[in-house]
Amino acid sequence: MRADRSQPVCLTEEIRALERSAAERAGAAPLMPLAGLAAAEYARALLGENGKKVLVLAGPGNNGGDAFELATHLKRWFYRVELVFAGDEHQLSEDALAALKKWRECGGSTYAAPPAALRPDLVVDGLFGIGLARALEGGYAELIAGINRLHGLKLALDIASGINADTGAVMGTALRATHTITFIALKPGLLTLDGPDYCGEIRVADLGLDVRAMRDAKGATTAAECVRQALAPRPRNFHKGRAGSVGVLGGANGMVGAAVLAARAALKLGAGKVFLGLLTDRPPTVDYTQPELMLRTPRELLEVGMITVFAAGPGMGTVKSAEQLLREVLDASVPLVLDADALNLIAESKTLQVRLPKRSAPAVLTPHPAEAARLLGCSTESVQTDRLNAAQELARRYHAVVVLKGNGSIIASPDASWRINTSGNPGMAAAGMGDVLTGMIAALLAQGAGASAAAAAAVWLHGAAADTLVRDGAGPLGISASEVTDEARRLLNASIG
Repeated sequence: MRADRSQPVCLTEEIRALERSAAERAGAAPLMPLAGLAAAEYARALLGENGKKVLVLAGPGNNGGDAFELATHLKRWFYRVELVFAGDEHQLSEDALAALKKWRECGGSTYAAPPAALRPDLVVDGLFGIGLARALEGGYAELIAGINRLHGLKLALDIASGINADTGAVMGTALRATHTITFIALKPGLLTLDGPDYCGEIRVADLGLDVRAMRDAKGATTAAECVRQALAPRPRNFHKGRAGSVGVLGGANGMVGAAVLAARAALKLGAGKVFLGLLTDRPPTVDYTQPELMLRTPRELLEVGMITVFAAGPGMGTVKSAEQLLREVLDASVPLVLDADALNLIAESKTLQVRLPKRSAPAVLTPHPAEAARLLGCSTESVQTDRLNAAQELARRYHAVVVLKGNGSIIASPDASWRINTSGNPGMAAAGMGDVLTGMIAALLAQGAGASAAAAAAVWLHGAAADTLVRDGAGPLGISASEVTDEARRLLNASIG
C-alpha cells in the first residue's frame, strides 16, 4: 500500500454493490477473470522463475473461482501447480464453474486434500475471501491448520480465509498469509484488529474500477497526505498567537508524567503557547527539561481568553475535584481533546454524558478499547469484535470525532466518515504513547486544523514516527513516548514543507 496517499476502504456490502454496478455496465468485462489474472501476475512476481511448485486452495464460492483462474494462468506459465478444491462444483456460480472448466481444459486436476509430500514454494489461499459469515470448523479448520504449519510464501486472495472482512476478527481459525492481493478496494478487516497479523503485505488490484467515482467515499486510510490536508506551510509573517494556545489539564498525584508528556508533545508539534495545569498537591513551578511550558493552576487555565484548545485527561484521576474541573472544561467554547481519566469520568457521570454532545465547539475523544467500552456501556470484547461500529457509535452518541486506539486505529466522525490508520508498530505498546497523541491532536487543533483532519493527521504522524524509529534501529522494543514526539516533529515539518 502507498504510504503517501489515502486509499478508499469498503465494507463487504459496498464491495458487493460495486460488483453489481460493474456487471450492469454495457460491455464491461467480467471481474473474475480480471481478478484471477491480477493475482496470477502477483504470484509470478513473488515466485520469480517458472518451474516452482504452487499449491492452490479453491473454496466453494467466487473466491474459489478466482483461484481457478489464477491456477490456469500459472500452469500455462509453466509453474508446477496442484489444486485442492474444497467445495461442490454443482453449487458453484456460473462464473466460478466457467473458471473451473478452464482449469480442466488446460490439463489441470483437482484434489480433495493437499498431497502429503508436497513442499510448495507458494500456497495460494482462495478458500473463502470476504464472504465468510460463520466460524470455520471441521475439515476447513483442519485444512487451514495444516497450511499454517507449512513454511514459505502464502498468498491470500482478497483476504486471508477466516478473517472477517468488515472487522478483522478471526472466525474460529484463519490462514496466516505472508501476502494478500485484495480486489477493487481495501476492506477494514485487512487493516484492523487481527487482520494485519494474518494478511501480511497487502496489494490492491482495482480491476479497472474507479472506486472513488462510483460511490460516496465514507471510509479511507490515513496517509502522509492527511498532514498536508490538516496544516498549510506558515507564511513568513507569522507570530505565536496565530498558532494557538493549548491548555493541558491532568497530572494528579503520582501521574504528573502523563500530563507533562502531552504538554511537551503539543509544544513540539507547533502550538504557539502551551499551559500545563497540574492537579497534583505539590505542583512544580517550572519544567526544567522543557522550560517553555507555562505551569499554572487548573483554575488559572479556565480564565476567559487564555486557552484556545483544551486537552484534558492524562493522569487526571477520577476524584470529585477532577470531575468538577471537567464539567467546567466541557462548558468552554473552544476545541477539546479528551483522553484517559476524562473519558472514565464521563463514563461514570450521566450529567457529563449529556453535556458533552451539546457542546458548540468540536471535541476529539481518544479511547482505548476498555475506555470505549465504558463509554458505550458494554464489554471490551464487544468493542474489539467490531471496532469500526464501536467507533462510529461513539461518534454519533457524543457528537465528537473518535480515535479508537489499537491495531489499525479507527478515526470516526459524526458525519459518518471514517478512516483506518495504517502506520505504527507493536513498539508503541508502551507507557505514555496515548498522552503524546493527545498533545499532538491538541497542537494541530490549535493551529487551525479541523477536528477530523487533526485527528487523522496526528494518528498517522504518531505511528509513522514509531515506524521511522524502528527502521533506524531504535525499536520496536524500548521505544519511548518522548522519542516518538521528537520524530513526529521532524515528520510534520517534512510533510508540510
